[in-house]
Amino acid sequence: MAGGGGGTGGRPGSGSAAAPSRPSMAEGAGEGPRLAELLAAGRRLWEEVETGAEPSSGAPAVQDKVRQGLDALRQAAAMVAQLDLFSENEELEEIASADLKYLLLPALLGALTLKQVDLSKRLEHLESARAHFWRFLKLCRSYGLGSFHLPPASAPGEEDAGSPSPGGPAAAQPNLVAMASSRQAKIERYKQKKELENRLASMKTSVESGQADEDQIREFYILQTQKWINTSLEEIESIDQEMIILRSRGTAKQSSAPPHGTSRQVRTPMKPFILTRDAAQAKVFGAGYPGLPTMTVDDWYEQRRRQGVVSGQSAPQRAPAGITDEELQKQQQEKKEEEDDEEALQKARNWDDWKDTHPRGYGNRQNVG
Repeated sequence: MAGGGGGTGGRPGSGSAAAPSRPSMAEGAGEGPRLAELLAAGRRLWEEVETGAEPSSGAPAVQDKVRQGLDALRQAAAMVAQLDLFSENEELEEIASADLKYLLLPALLGALTLKQVDLSKRLEHLESARAHFWRFLKLCRSYGLGSFHLPPASAPGEEDAGSPSPGGPAAAQPNLVAMASSRQAKIERYKQKKELENRLASMKTSVESGQADEDQIREFYILQTQKWINTSLEEIESIDQEMIILRSRGTAKQSSAPPHGTSRQVRTPMKPFILTRDAAQAKVFGAGYPGLPTMTVDDWYEQRRRQGVVSGQSAPQRAPAGITDEELQKQQQEKKEEEDDEEALQKARNWDDWKDTHPRGYGNRQNVG
């Protein structure tokens, strides 16, 4: 078995020349086509969910694909376990090139498990997905695929969730060091991910078209596995953070809930009341809230006219919205002139004559200069 932190070293798959790989057990067992179809169907459904154009992952069509993909991958994982394709006691060179792609089954199961959106079972889905990712990483570690630190089998805080965590400056210093190392590891994983994606894109066409030889196929599947190693490490970190939040939320709910067997006292509903004591006080001070208008000004004017309080003249017309007072006065002035109002015409003529004999500023000669 390969070392715990050792990588493959050199070109992936180069060790196949040292010891020939065994024939594909999946193909030799007669169940190969069915197993390959299940893996291809599950991976295709995961890609459709991952790169789909649906606005939400909770859409019924998306969740149907998630369920179908999980069913196909679970059947494929059961068949792989029945055929005993992988063992921690063997070397990577002993695995047939056609069987390397089945190493991705646990990682694909974890990725599709995270796509489920049932909030009531979110913690259960996170635990299941983390178990799939961890099983995939452990299998890759046993075969020496990549150099990485295997995360703990259980999420942090799962065993000692009830014990208080030590605090103080002494406990904060290691956390800062861990955060710095984690940041550096993420940067390295990101660089490796980009490099692996470029190499896989250049080899994908020849492998899928059947033009690649066995060494190229073996290298392609190993590169895919190494890419999913980085993805699994990132997903486990995200799952651990989300599980801590969910557990703390559940603890807060339990602490705020009443003890078992005790029920809240049922309060009798209060009768409605008004602030005013009687009708006389309501007439003086009001009902305690602003009154709402019951009629418009025109309705009030019409009512007063019918009662004979005002004369039968027409109700004052309101100015249209958006017209200023100056424009309204000008319109009224023009209207009066059109009606040949002698008084208004005479007043306008007198004003014009006065302006002819009195220039602007006339009468303000005291402070000139």
